[in-house]
Amino acid sequence: MNYQSPRAPAASTAEAPHRSWRSLVIGGGALALLLGGYWYFSHDSGPRTAARRDVAAPVRVGRVERRDMAVVEHTIGTVVANSNVQVTARVQGQMMAAYFKEGQMVKKGQLLFQLDPRPYQAALDSALAMLATTEAKAKRYKTLIGSNAISQVENDDAQAAYLTAKANADTARLNLEYTRITSPVNGKTGALLVQPGNMVTASASVGASALVNITEIQPIKISFALPQADLPRIQARAHTPGGLVAKVNLHDVGGQDLTAPVDFINNAVAGTSGTIELRASFANADAALVPGQLVDVVVELASLSGATVVPRDALNNGPDGQFVYVVTPDLTAQQKPVKMLFDDGTFAAVSADLHEGDRVITNGQLRVLPGGKVSLGRGGAGAGEGRRGGRGGRRGGGQGNEG
Repeated sequence: MNYQSPRAPAASTAEAPHRSWRSLVIGGGALALLLGGYWYFSHDSGPRTAARRDVAAPVRVGRVERRDMAVVEHTIGTVVANSNVQVTARVQGQMMAAYFKEGQMVKKGQLLFQLDPRPYQAALDSALAMLATTEAKAKRYKTLIGSNAISQVENDDAQAAYLTAKANADTARLNLEYTRITSPVNGKTGALLVQPGNMVTASASVGASALVNITEIQPIKISFALPQADLPRIQARAHTPGGLVAKVNLHDVGGQDLTAPVDFINNAVAGTSGTIELRASFANADAALVPGQLVDVVVELASLSGATVVPRDALNNGPDGQFVYVVTPDLTAQQKPVKMLFDDGTFAAVSADLHEGDRVITNGQLRVLPGGKVSLGRGGAGAGEGRRGGRGGRRGGGQGNEG
C-alpha cells in the first residue's frame, strides 16, 4: 500500500512564492545594471569625453616620406619545360640496346635506341635488286621506242615499274634508318619505359607506347598569373624599352635570384580565376629549375614618382574610408583621410594632405580619440593590440602619378 504524507504538498506550496520573489529581484537588478552600462558606454559626450581626451594615450609613430615607390606584384610561379617530347618507335622490331642512362642530358640527333636492323636490311637489299632490274628495263625500252620496236604502252609500263621500284627502295632505306632512334631535342631523359630485349611497335600502331620522355630544360619557362586589374599596368610596361621583367627568388634552394624578361602574355583572361597568364624564359644553365617546381616571382609593373609613403600599419578603416592619425607638435592626434594607391606589405603610397616628416601613429590607435592627447615612446600598444578597423587592401582605386 502506498503512503503519502499530507504535509509535503503544503510545504512546497508555501515555498513557491518566496522563490518567485527572489528570482524577480535578481533579474530586475541584472537588467538595471545592463541598461546602466549600455547608457554609460554609448553616451560618449560631456565632461567624461573631455576627460578621456585629456588622458595621453601611449602610441608609437612613423614618419611620412616623399619618394619614388615601385609597384610590384608577388605571386607563385610554376616552372614549365620548354618542350616535352615522347620518343616512340617508327617501325616495329626488337630493341637491341639503349645508349643512354636515365636522367642523362642528351643532344639533338644523339642515338638513344637501336632496333634489330636485319629484317629491314634484307628488305632494302631486295628493293635495290628490284630497282636495278626495272631501271635496266626502263632504259632498254626507252631505246626501243625510238625505233618503233615496241609499243608506247609497253614503254610506259616499264617506266612506271622503275618509278615504283625506286619508291619502294626509298621506303626500305627509311625503315632501316628508323631502326636507329635518335633524340629529337636537347633535353633531359626520364625513366626508361621499355627495356632492351622487348618488342616495340610502331607509333602508328594500336597499343604503341613511348620508350622515354625527354624534357627540354635549357632554356626553361616560368608561368605565373596576375590579376586582371593589373592589365593596364602590364600593357603599359610591356611597351616600354625595358619591358616587363620577372624576378625569381631561389633562396629556398640556396641559389641566386634570377631575372628574365617576360616574353609571353596570354591572349585571354581566365574566366574561372580572373587572371592572365604570363611567362618568362630563363637559360637555366645550372639546371636549378625543374619542371613542376613552384617558385616566388616578383614583377615590377610601374613606379609611383614622388609618392607620399606612410608605414602600412598607420592605415585605419573608418565609416568614411581609410584614414591616419597625425601627431601634431603639441602631441595631439588629428584624423586625416587618405586614399591608398599601392601597398607593398610594409609601406603604402597614399593620396592625402600629408607632408614629408609628419608623424603618423602606427600602434596604439584603439586608445586614440580625434583631437586627443598622445604620448610617444616605447610605452605604446603592444603587438597584440589591434587598431581601429582592419587594414586596407593592397591596392587603392587610383593609379597615382606613375612614371
